[in-house]
Amino acid sequence: MNKFWVSVIATSAIAFFLKFIGHSVPEKWLSHPIIKRTNLYIPIALLSALVAVQSFTHESRIILDHRAAGLGIALIALTLKAPFPVVVLSAALGSATLYNFF
Repeated sequence: MNKFWVSVIATSAIAFFLKFIGHSVPEKWLSHPIIKRTNLYIPIALLSALVAVQSFTHESRIILDHRAAGLGIALIALTLKAPFPVVVLSAALGSATLYNFF
């Protein structure tokens, strides 16, 4: 067995262990107001970090290119209270236009 399979099996075991521990947490701990408020913000923080990393980095370097412009267009569309599909399409079209012409 090579290093790849050892790491896959170890990662799977760790993921299973973490899920098992998560299901073993008592309900009264999870119903605490601070925990509930924190759990509301975790997905927002993770998605924001993913957007930032995918928009402003390339091969571990910080860059400014068409993806940042697409993000800017999406922010403008959100400010104008556009529906979500319009936000996504306008960001994609703006980014693609800048990518093809510059």
